[in-house]
Amino acid sequence: MGFTHRTMVFSKPVYIQSSGTAVGPKEGAGPLKGSFDYVYDDLWCGEKSWELAERALMKTAINQCLKKRHKSIDTIDLFIAGDLNNQTTVSSYVARDLQLPYIGTYSACATSIEALILGSIWINGLLADHVLTAASSHYGVCEKQFRFPTEFAVQKSESAQLTVTGAGSVLLSKKRSQIQVTEATIGRVIDFGLLDANQLGAAMAPAAAETTVAHLSKTNKHVSDYDLILTGDLSKTGSEIYRKLLREHGHYLSKGYEDCGVMIYGTEQKAFAGGSGAGCSASVVFGHVFNQIIAGELNRVLVIATGALLSSITVNQKQSIPAIAHAIAFERRDFS
Repeated sequence: MGFTHRTMVFSKPVYIQSSGTAVGPKEGAGPLKGSFDYVYDDLWCGEKSWELAERALMKTAINQCLKKRHKSIDTIDLFIAGDLNNQTTVSSYVARDLQLPYIGTYSACATSIEALILGSIWINGLLADHVLTAASSHYGVCEKQFRFPTEFAVQKSESAQLTVTGAGSVLLSKKRSQIQVTEATIGRVIDFGLLDANQLGAAMAPAAAETTVAHLSKTNKHVSDYDLILTGDLSKTGSEIYRKLLREHGHYLSKGYEDCGVMIYGTEQKAFAGGSGAGCSASVVFGHVFNQIIAGELNRVLVIATGALLSSITVNQKQSIPAIAHAIAFERRDFS
């Protein structure tokens, strides 16, 4: 594996063997409906609490992922996962049930790609044959933890984001498939001093731009080398700031740029500035985007997952919002 400071070029092939997604009713009714493997009819997902519902989401995504490759749990060497529930509780309970060697990860909404990068390092280093990754978020869990319980019906500003109820899982190995993980860049924590938790897109945009510029520089690539550049959940507000910051570095994004948080909800769904949460990029990338790559509609994709590293404590203490972004590149392979 070539490693230049924070950017990795995987010298030994790392492939996406399969992926699985599970989402809530609002996400399943949005513009990307049909691209998810499982859609729950309500936010409770058949459980008695929001936290148990999120656990069901992650388990379902994992089951869908493994079922596609007819893989059983005992063939997996390592499980890497994370979520937004306090101390990655959802992932830890799922790991308890799976009884696999487990690494819990947290980069807020960038957790899905952080886990994927770590898993790719394991495969590239020949430390494991099969690595399973997962990430999730749930509207009810996040609202209660980071803002106000849903039952309070607190009015949000138009710049706020709606936490995605969703989960995504990926199975990595060195066995050839149509999607190869080629490069990755680890993000730095960037803090521009924003205090408003309703402006997370604006808080994360500088981190997304910094990681993107670093990735392009270290890999000697230009934005035009990718069919799609996709940010995790900057929303409508953050996406415009991201474009502006990249222009200042000489990178001009055209129609080949999208944001998962903008893509997952339609304008008529009243999702404020867009979606957010660890399940946002996980469900969009591992579902819709992977489907496009397999279909030959996309050949090179750069995903920059974004995360706001705040907590309910830091918000109440009027602390600023640090953010991080991790980048990973996928390329289509045709072995027919």
